Amino acid sequence: MGKILRTSKLTTLSELIIVIILLGGILGAVYYFAPGLRVGEAKQLEELNIDKNEVNNVITSDKLGLPSTSLSSEVKNNPKVRIAAYAWNAQSGIIVSNGGPKTTKGSLMEQNGVNLEIIRQDWLSELRNMQMKFIEEFDRGEEFPDSDKSAFAIMMMGDGAPFYISTMQQALDDKFGKDKYHVQVVGAVGLSYGEDKLIGPPSWKVDPKSMKGALISTVLGDGDWVTALNYAFANGLKVNPDSNTYDPDAVNFYPSQDDDYIKSAEELIKSQKAGWTVPLKEVKNGKLTGKIINKKIDGCATWTPGDKMVFDELSGFTDIISTKEFNNQMATTVIAVKEWSIKHPKIVSNILKSALTASNQMKQYDDWSVRASEAVAETYDLENAKYWYDMFKGQTGTKNGIDYNMGGSRVFNYADVMQYYGISDGTNRYKAVYNQVSSYLSELNPFGFNESVKRIVPYDEAVNLYFLKNINDIDAGSAYKADYSKTADKVVASGEWNINFDTGSANVSSSSASTLENIYNLLIQAEDTKLKLEGHTDNTGSSEANYDLSQRRAQAIVTFLRGKGIPQSRFQSVIGKGEDSPISSNSTNTGRAKNRRVVIALLK
Repeated sequence: MGKILRTSKLTTLSELIIVIILLGGILGAVYYFAPGLRVGEAKQLEELNIDKNEVNNVITSDKLGLPSTSLSSEVKNNPKVRIAAYAWNAQSGIIVSNGGPKTTKGSLMEQNGVNLEIIRQDWLSELRNMQMKFIEEFDRGEEFPDSDKSAFAIMMMGDGAPFYISTMQQALDDKFGKDKYHVQVVGAVGLSYGEDKLIGPPSWKVDPKSMKGALISTVLGDGDWVTALNYAFANGLKVNPDSNTYDPDAVNFYPSQDDDYIKSAEELIKSQKAGWTVPLKEVKNGKLTGKIINKKIDGCATWTPGDKMVFDELSGFTDIISTKEFNNQMATTVIAVKEWSIKHPKIVSNILKSALTASNQMKQYDDWSVRASEAVAETYDLENAKYWYDMFKGQTGTKNGIDYNMGGSRVFNYADVMQYYGISDGTNRYKAVYNQVSSYLSELNPFGFNESVKRIVPYDEAVNLYFLKNINDIDAGSAYKADYSKTADKVVASGEWNINFDTGSANVSSSSASTLENIYNLLIQAEDTKLKLEGHTDNTGSSEANYDLSQRRAQAIVTFLRGKGIPQSRFQSVIGKGEDSPISSNSTNTGRAKNRRVVIALLK
């Protein structure tokens, strides 16, 4: 008879085994479900690479009259529509097209029959609430919801859209039923060009590896978070995906209060000046050590005026990386309620038309830039016109011998936006950004993202370019085209990929589909570079056969990329190097797998 369960059917040993199994199951369930016990292991991913081809077209046009500061009487009886947005200088074009927060006399919005109000809202959660409020009123039968707490559209960083749209879509499905309402990107009106940045000690720039163990305050899932991720991954650093823990061997992120980018700056200042710390559970190799670390904030990812706040208050800090380097990463993106926009396409198209026309005026005439800075200061009720004018152009400073940069924005005209989305030249830069950031969300799982949404909304569902294409009577211009005719010799970046092929052949296996998409995204975002491909094998088989196999495998990647639209003229060389350049030992299966790779170098 067993002595543990007091049963005659089992021996004591059998009962002991059953108890151990049950206990293990219970402990496993507790570990999986209990908050704070299950932690994520730090990860190193492929970075979102810079695009050296700048989208910055100027279309020659006559100077238009500036909007006045008095409210429009012509459109006051038209239904009012609202857009909520962060205080962000890259929105200058759409704001000046409106003449300020409300449509003014002589403005482009007035000329296009739009009665628009632009509302400043710096909290991501409140942007979501305002759009949700609009949908609730629309669902009750209000064709033009008029609550001052609602907005048919919001403006935010385009690289933050995968997080916003996916979480918003899940909330809409839960509240109204699956796929009854949607939010979609309907266009872009500007571009961050240095304004959004990672701020930290100069050592991070001199030696990126010194970022290991840093704690950075930012809005998780937002574009500035992406900029910091790009820098970490580009320099081979791991990132801790769990904001409740601290990994001394990785870059760590602290979620700023209220999802507010200004708080990101304030938290760094408070930590450095007052010694404020964050209690975090220490983790190593994905396992809790049992220690609590009271950690200071070491840096922040923010934008203007957050960057100026830091540099005014603190010494020993500089901008580490910004959207001037990742220059096509962060477009000023309009996200609207799909079902309402479809019913009122003329309003949506005319809002975009007004903004893009005003932006082209800003590119040509300084009077328009001055007027834009006045409209921005009024709309945000923050600083003065000169501040926003200077910050739009970008400013530099020096403090205690350390140089830093602040601000830096651009606005989109119609030629820019048509090029950015690949409508004019076939290269969709935004799709590459959207897909890469989606992979970040999936891999790093900020705020339990994967558990809170059923799926990441794919690009083709998240972006609707109909309203841009529906714009009439505006000069589209011609898109810039990269010149691949000259031989390039400077290596800008070089990456290695382990791509799986069918045994002994050059057929790419289906398991490498996502890797190939990442390669394509990289090349789109660095489209002003030429390419050098090298194929490598392990030492299995004869040397002669491996030369041939590596050449055919490298060429298979070329064939794939050409099928996606990369021109043949961009490939400067395609070489098969066989087994000659191993990066690991060929004596083990793991080592041989590492040696079977394709190296892609970007050349200028």
